[in-house]
Amino acid sequence: MALWQQIQSLDSVYLDQVHCLYLEDSLPMEVRQYLSHWIEDQDWRYAAHSDSSQAWCLFHTMQDMLDDELGRLELSEEDSSKIVVKHNLHRSKLQLQHMYQDHPEKLAAVIDGLLTQERAILLAASAGSQPAVEPPSDASMTSSQRHNIEKRLDEMRRTVQGLRTSIDQLELLEDTCGFRLQTQRILERTTTSTDAVQSQRTREMQVMLNNLNVCRKVSQQDVLARIQELLGRSDTLRELLLEERDAWKDRQRRACIGDTCDTSLGQLETWFTAHAEDLFHLLQFLHIMEALPQKLTYKGDPLTVQLPQLKNRLQEQIVFLLKSAFVVESQPCMPFPNRRPLVLKTSQKFSVRVRLLVKLLDRNHSAEVKIEIDRDAADFGGFRRFNILPSNTKTLTMDNPQVQELVCDFKHIMLKEQKSSGSGKGSKGVNEGLLSILEELHIITFTLDYCYQGIKCQLQTSTLPVVIVSNTNQMSPAWASILWFIMLSKDPMNQRFFSKPPAATWAQLSTMLSWQFAATTERTLNSEQLKMLGEKLCGSSVVAESTITWNQFSKELTTANVSFWAWMDGIILLIREHLLELWKNGLIMGFVSRKRERHLLKRKVGGTFLLRFSESSPNGGITCTWVEYDNQGSPKFQAVEPYTKDDLKILSLPDIIRDYHILAEENIPENPFHYLYPDIDRDEAFGPYYSERQEDLSEHRKYLKRRLIRVSHPSQPEGAQAAEVPAPEIQAAEVQLPELPVEGQSPEANGLLPENDIPLPAYLSDLEQGLGGLLFERQDPFLSPPVGEEASEEIQELKQLHLSEEDFFL
Repeated sequence: MALWQQIQSLDSVYLDQVHCLYLEDSLPMEVRQYLSHWIEDQDWRYAAHSDSSQAWCLFHTMQDMLDDELGRLELSEEDSSKIVVKHNLHRSKLQLQHMYQDHPEKLAAVIDGLLTQERAILLAASAGSQPAVEPPSDASMTSSQRHNIEKRLDEMRRTVQGLRTSIDQLELLEDTCGFRLQTQRILERTTTSTDAVQSQRTREMQVMLNNLNVCRKVSQQDVLARIQELLGRSDTLRELLLEERDAWKDRQRRACIGDTCDTSLGQLETWFTAHAEDLFHLLQFLHIMEALPQKLTYKGDPLTVQLPQLKNRLQEQIVFLLKSAFVVESQPCMPFPNRRPLVLKTSQKFSVRVRLLVKLLDRNHSAEVKIEIDRDAADFGGFRRFNILPSNTKTLTMDNPQVQELVCDFKHIMLKEQKSSGSGKGSKGVNEGLLSILEELHIITFTLDYCYQGIKCQLQTSTLPVVIVSNTNQMSPAWASILWFIMLSKDPMNQRFFSKPPAATWAQLSTMLSWQFAATTERTLNSEQLKMLGEKLCGSSVVAESTITWNQFSKELTTANVSFWAWMDGIILLIREHLLELWKNGLIMGFVSRKRERHLLKRKVGGTFLLRFSESSPNGGITCTWVEYDNQGSPKFQAVEPYTKDDLKILSLPDIIRDYHILAEENIPENPFHYLYPDIDRDEAFGPYYSERQEDLSEHRKYLKRRLIRVSHPSQPEGAQAAEVPAPEIQAAEVQLPELPVEGQSPEANGLLPENDIPLPAYLSDLEQGLGGLLFERQDPFLSPPVGEEASEEIQELKQLHLSEEDFFL
């Protein structure tokens, strides 16, 4: 919604503040009303302070738009119902023309100030209208701080604008004093007069010069005091800006590992640029004042005594602000395979982007950015060394002519390892370090030689530490190093962090794990899932303060014979590639212990099942566990052998659940999955994800169609109580059932037989033993239902049949 529209909906208290802004008629409110959208789309600040030609264009565009609006009112109103509106708008046009025709930059400055104050009023109204319990305390503090920055920037801008008038007056006094003194000297040399007359003239001139000098001294002291005050305000404002920049850096760090944060730089760039513009304007004023003593000075002149000190202090503030404004906007990231930042592979391209938040650039000076890696790590013995290819320099440019962001985008660069003399292939060099390559932290540094309005300085910024691998299978443990560093390090430049890595609390680790799932699978982990993971790491007594070491997280082997993180990352990959929609929609319970699993299922109706991730599959697996009851009503729990990504590439999990069969004692296949926990009908839960198929058997079919299903043989330890032992994992066998295809399907001879190496007679024998006549129930045209003892004879004969493709034609 446009700014002016939002303001019109404010309460009366805030509307009164808006009305006060327009009491002076520096910009009539009716002009603000009729040209609101156009006014808010222009860069008035730039026009007011940097480009007078732009201010001139905006002024005349406004005049033309007011003429158009007046013409529209004349044509649209046949009667005189809006004669007052038309009169006021015409008067406002003439008033603007009279006030700003010669100085359009003043109009740009006025509108820029009004828009800033309008935003401040709107921000205050937004903060005051929300309930106190809704926003978190840190958010309200941030809003208050942002309002404080806006207020201070506006005050400083107004002071700088007022200072310009004072300096003009001081310059006029200096010129007047110099002119009168020069005139007096010329008169003394060129005119002859009596001593009395000459003495009278000298006294008059001296009185006049004394009066001018008093005014000059007062003006000088006033200007110098205001400059001193501005520099003090600048210090405070700079600290506020640095706090906001550091808060942005913290958000960027957390966003790298999955947190949902606002990492845009638009607001910070606006603030930094506005503050830098004020400081550079102030520097121009000091240059003007430095020239004044050359015209007229005297002993103890404050301009000659105080100006050098003020100028040095101002230049230090400008340089400090510029150095603080040079940031890494996008951390190093490869486009594939996982787009996880800060993990780089040698000889593989990646990109990184730096940005200068002060949008002031000298077009005549080439702003080259140089990129280096491990610039300050000369003393790190054993660390690998890398070269950056193909080029390590690039020019800082305007990213978008309209937005004018000063960026340097390094795209398609790569790292190549330097080979130390005497080291073999794959070696870290003769100075072998204590850290593995997955724990080496490397830092990429950017350097910019900046020049603007006489200020020359070198700006430098660095990325967060990166881990550099040489093989794709190292990506996951390298990402674990990045997670641990960002989660726990307080010093982003600490490249020896893993020489003694600190432990993490479960509160920290659980938050980070939930971010990983949210960023990759678009669903966070709930408290029950996090509890199971916490118990897996810390035992049943896990609390928020429980500690986990780096070795526990990434090195010690679990029941799956991999580290905890490798097991978790395998599950994340399994979800992203095969289970994303099921996971996002809450159909997978996921992380649940077997004890908790039995507790949930034992009171449910038979056939109730849930989906959980296997704790024994090293690369990620998912299993189905269901409950059934024996004749005595005791619950029995069954679990299918976990399905891995290789299994799910062949058959999707919803299709497995739909077509899954288990052989009961009578060798009758049946599907044990009826209700997804707690009580959702199987087809209702998974129906939207089933593969499409047609089963209208009344239509003429030319070929039999096959379908892959899962059939399991249950096994249970003898004499064991079902409720006291873990749910047995059931080995699933693949069986392909014939299914009538759609009309006109192309002949596929290979599709008639099972895709394995079992001979046809043996396959038919297994089919007879395993499926108990299922083919007969599907009304195979070549087989009739057996009766009594003849059935076994017919089946025995069937084992000897050799079928060809033509035998299946109807």
